[in-house]
This record gives sequence, structure tokens and C-alpha cells, in this order.
Amino acid sequence: MVKQLIDSRIVSTPDVCGGHPRITDTRIRVVDIAALYNADKSTEEISYEYDLPVSDIQAAMTYYFANIEEIKALLEKDEAFIEEMKSNHISKLPKA
Repeated sequence: MVKQLIDSRIVSTPDVCGGHPRITDTRIRVVDIAALYNADKSTEEISYEYDLPVSDIQAAMTYYFANIEEIKALLEKDEAFIEEMKSNHISKLPKA
């Protein structure tokens, strides 16, 4: 039952949100939900903030805890990409 809920509510496609797992029919990534949850927001607060059913928030958190290493690897890949872009492109913004 729980696996069915996750499989129906969490998707990952390479051309949307950089392939990060996200809530179906949205661009809200599992990692974004987890960040709020880890900042002590309740599932109800997150649900209200994103205008999503609590069941979607619960599915995202269940997916996050079951796949935490995958999520961490995706974040590391994103960080490496950002650093590569910084080193290959000069910013036109003044340094603070």
C-alpha cells in the first residue's frame, strides 16, 4: 500500500528538475520538502505552504528516507555542476 502511494505520487524524469525525484504533476522536489521538514516544519505546514495534500508530503518524506543516499548523490552532482560553471564562467556581478 505505501509503495503504491509513493510510486503513484513521486516521479523522476531527466528533463524536469534535473532528474530529481519530485511530486507528480509538480516541479516540487522531494529534497525541497525534506529541507522544510528537517527545518522543523510539520507536514501540515508544508502542505499549506505548497498547496498540496498532506498525503503528497508524506509520500515525499517516505521516499526521501528510503532513498536518502540517492538524494545526497543528486545534490552533490548539482553542487559539482555549480562549481564547474563558476570556474568556467566569469560573473558580471560585482563581488560583495
